[in-house]
Amino acid sequence: MNKLISFQGEPGANSHIACEETYPDWQVLPCPTFEDAFAAVDEGQAELAMIPIENSIAGRVADIHHLLPTSGLHIIGEHFLPIHFQLLGLPEANLGTIKSVHSHVHALGQCRKIIRKLGLKAHVAGDTAGSAREVSEWKDPTRASLAPRMAASIYGLKILAEDVEDEAHNTTRFVILSKTPQWASAGQGPLVTSFVFRVRNIPAALYKALGGFATNGINMTKLESYMLEGDFNATQFYAEVDGHPDDADLKRALEELEFFSRELRILGVYPAAPFRNKVKEAAE
Repeated sequence: MNKLISFQGEPGANSHIACEETYPDWQVLPCPTFEDAFAAVDEGQAELAMIPIENSIAGRVADIHHLLPTSGLHIIGEHFLPIHFQLLGLPEANLGTIKSVHSHVHALGQCRKIIRKLGLKAHVAGDTAGSAREVSEWKDPTRASLAPRMAASIYGLKILAEDVEDEAHNTTRFVILSKTPQWASAGQGPLVTSFVFRVRNIPAALYKALGGFATNGINMTKLESYMLEGDFNATQFYAEVDGHPDDADLKRALEELEFFSRELRILGVYPAAPFRNKVKEAAE
């Protein structure tokens, strides 16, 4: 029996593509919501989940930062997927017949140039691949979808225009979640440690808590804050750093962070994706 990996969305979504690129021999389990994709792993329906955490244009996926710390799941890997949108229509459609375009709000926002050029009316759908399915079901040559290439073959649509995204660097980062922690071993190439923490309610607590990373030479690649349960006084931080918690320098930094924190929880220690090197090289 093939192993299952869950994702949010319909068949043909970018998350589906990320699953196939990382686990080509596994079966996928499409889920209506992120909560369902998390629950599939927690309840044993799937062994892993492929979850988008941030996009180079749209920013962080806010829902995930609230779901991840309370899910009980662990990050075991990451994957970067360059995002390409295709303008899809029925086999008999062409650029002259289409009048409207349907897709996820982020996809519409990332393909403004083609929408404006063709004078299309944009309609928000719940999912990119779902909009392709709907266009296929509507049988209306005036309606088009913005969706990944995979959706065209799944739903029998024609690509009317290729790679219509406004920005060539459009990339989504995914994290791979498991019910059991699977920390990568120290010393096996570049590693990422992800964790959440809440500082104590004392003056300059955040400054003091993060000081250990600077004094120990730890590269913090991400630090984001968000409120807990709508409480303006309850702030939780999500952070990522280079290295392994057993490395002497990072161990000292985490000990200092823990001293000034009410809560500190490591969500995962996993290999840094090769895509990170491409980003560094491009920046140099």
